[in-house]
Amino acid sequence: MAEPESLAEVLGGRRAALDATVPPVAFVAGWVIGGRSLGTGTAAALVAALVVAALRLRQGDRPRAVLIGLLGVGVAALIALRTGRAEDFFLLQIVTNALSALAWAVSIVIRWPLLGVVVGTVLGQKTRWRRDPALLRAYGKGSWVWVLQYVLRLAVFVPLWAAHAVVALGVARAVLTWPLVAACLAVSWWVIRRSLPADHPGLRHPRAESSAPADADHLG
Repeated sequence: MAEPESLAEVLGGRRAALDATVPPVAFVAGWVIGGRSLGTGTAAALVAALVVAALRLRQGDRPRAVLIGLLGVGVAALIALRTGRAEDFFLLQIVTNALSALAWAVSIVIRWPLLGVVVGTVLGQKTRWRRDPALLRAYGKGSWVWVLQYVLRLAVFVPLWAAHAVVALGVARAVLTWPLVAACLAVSWWVIRRSLPADHPGLRHPRAESSAPADADHLG
């Protein structure tokens, strides 16, 4: 398989994940420095989110993606302010991870693995990758790595949230965001490469089939 670039290079996931760690860390820092003040913590998170947004726009990121990031921080801050519980700043993250794990698992079962959808969209392939049984199977197996990523976060976040461990949640959010995404990109890329035949031309060159995709071993 002649494929010179990794998933990290195709998707650029590491930088976005690194940016996502800044507002939560700023929230915890502001909360601690402000004497457990939710106002100080949320203000610090919003300022950090604005700075990250400005940098991403300057680097040419899509305004819609930047706006979604800002909106996520704003909603998290609003939830914490409404409930009066600092740990609830991370509640949105917990919910989105649970929904993501479910969505990725369902996508594999129905043979539309989200890893293939995302990579195919980035590479401008639309749905051509689905007509390649080997690529469909490989994306299915690689997508299970992403399901495990979300499940791992939930296994850590939920007990810490229930224990009101705000500082630990901030640390866990940092550790389980960009380092975990980097690891997930690397492992899922390894799984894909191991799953494709040696003579396969790679992600950018799906082998179109005239018939519907094969069962693909139930995607692993």
